[in-house]
Amino acid sequence: MSALRTAAVVVAVAVAVLAVTIMTSDYVRAVAKEVVRDTPSAHDPAALAALEPAVRGYVEAVDAQDADALVTVFAPDATVSDTGRSFRGRAAIGDWARDEVVGGELTVLRTTHGPKGPTVLLHFDPEGLMAGFRARYTFDVENDLITRITLRYA
Repeated sequence: MSALRTAAVVVAVAVAVLAVTIMTSDYVRAVAKEVVRDTPSAHDPAALAALEPAVRGYVEAVDAQDADALVTVFAPDATVSDTGRSFRGRAAIGDWARDEVVGGELTVLRTTHGPKGPTVLLHFDPEGLMAGFRARYTFDVENDLITRITLRYA
């Protein structure tokens, strides 16, 4: 086989692997589901009003595109578990927020209360990406600060 043909085969295989990886990612599946839904463009007033002050502060900081305000609603050693990745402490959470949250649009759709805090069904549309998606954010709240958020695609 010629070097050119070998290179073409390698490129074709790499493209096929990349396409399969992209099409099977959780993010792509979540976006695909959202495309067929009718998602409100504003927070559900009752769901928003039912949130603890720290969680409402998180939502308000995202709405205001303010990473510094977002960090203040977290306990110093809080953890964010974002679809398999973990960020611990205010500095790491601030970096995550600046890189992945601030600049996006978050819409609170429903709130369910649990023993440690609410689970919030929301729509998040990161700026500049393919489309928004629904996610469930499970918050743990202690002493009026968020100690943990676990994010899962809905």
